[in-house]
Amino acid sequence: MAGKKGMKHYSEAIKQQAVRMHLEDGLTLNEVMIQLGITSKSQLKVWCRRHRNRDKPGVQPKPKGRPRKRPRSEQEQIKYELKQLRMENELLRNFLCEAGRS
Repeated sequence: MAGKKGMKHYSEAIKQQAVRMHLEDGLTLNEVMIQLGITSKSQLKVWCRRHRNRDKPGVQPKPKGRPRKRPRSEQEQIKYELKQLRMENELLRNFLCEAGRS
């Protein structure tokens, strides 16, 4: 096997150290990448941007994944179940007709 491919994950400590080295110590992005073994320059830029924006009001990290659906009210839930049961009945009725029984 040639090696592990795909995205590399870094600990929070490494991320914070990389940001500090670049923003506070004045090292270039390439120098930070070499010293810490970070493979993606764009990822390092993202960490620095997040660090600079973290104190600004209204700046929140984007939520991951699909947004949650709002819970159904009891009436909506009953309507949904009724629709499902009607579809199920129609499906069974059609199946029995195709099978030759009525």
